[in-house]
Amino acid sequence: MAESLFSKTVKIASVVTAYWVISISMVFLNKYLLSSPDLKLDAPLFVTWYQCVVTVICIYFLSFLGDKYPRIGKFPAFSIDLKISRQILALSVVFVGMITFNNLCLKHLGVSFYNVGRSLTTVFNVLFTFLVLGVKTSCKAIACCAVIISGFVLGVNQEGSSGELSYSGVVFGVFASLCVSLNAIYTKRKLDIVDNNIWRLQLYNNFNAIFLFLPLMAIMGEFSVIYNFPMITSGYFWGVMTLSGIFGIAIGYVTGLQIKVTSPLTHNISGTAKACAQTILAVFVHQEVKTSLWWLSNGLVIGGSGMYSKVRHDEMKKNISTLPVTNENNEESKNPSDGGGKQ
Repeated sequence: MAESLFSKTVKIASVVTAYWVISISMVFLNKYLLSSPDLKLDAPLFVTWYQCVVTVICIYFLSFLGDKYPRIGKFPAFSIDLKISRQILALSVVFVGMITFNNLCLKHLGVSFYNVGRSLTTVFNVLFTFLVLGVKTSCKAIACCAVIISGFVLGVNQEGSSGELSYSGVVFGVFASLCVSLNAIYTKRKLDIVDNNIWRLQLYNNFNAIFLFLPLMAIMGEFSVIYNFPMITSGYFWGVMTLSGIFGIAIGYVTGLQIKVTSPLTHNISGTAKACAQTILAVFVHQEVKTSLWWLSNGLVIGGSGMYSKVRHDEMKKNISTLPVTNENNEESKNPSDGGGKQ
């Protein structure tokens, strides 16, 4: 039986709502873990390492579902092939850099400025697409990147003028954006190694990350910090830590689900709107007072990102609609309706 319009609308609304709730909750929860005066835990790598451990454990239990719930996803049998682990290692290094710089950025910047602080992912995507793949970008897309960069620069200026800016947080945000872009490129190249199964890729990435983080934690002196941490035996602390790890794997799932029930463009628009709501919520919760130029910087970043998604969608749609289609007489024709599917 075909799915009714009402049930389809409810399904999409439920998925988008879940994405918003999980994503925003995860940002606030990680901010609490990384820089809350209640915890006073100066060990961001340890927090990230533990989230990777929780992810591997979650995937282990999800593996028992197998193919029983196809609507949720196809969970692979839990097994670690060291050969595959080595093949994924380069991606895992980028993955470790991405989540490390992401959390360091969040540790040093407020939630309200976090979106601007690591807003250059789109710009790096354009840059690496040209440098690595040799694909040129349209003038419209470059103009959108210019809007994002102007918003980033204005935001840094305004946050600095208020005396609340952490320049190290901005640097971590730039590196996080760079790693997010590289992670997307490497993911496309490595997915075939794990039979295009995103759950297996998450398993190997987080498995490798568990070991990659250990020497980094030692270099940063976090083992002594953890040993002397007064709440190390607190059930509340470990409960919050575990919850953050569960949110980590949940956001990966709902992101893929949102793309599946809508489209990549709708997902990007939803993410852009979520970032706007997250910024407003953070300002309200922390009772911050921001200048009009500060709000303009956020508007430029969010608007530029949204416009870039729309421009790229239109370009992809145009390219697909002009592909030659062979008709029943083996003659090539152009079908203008072919570009209307999901991108």
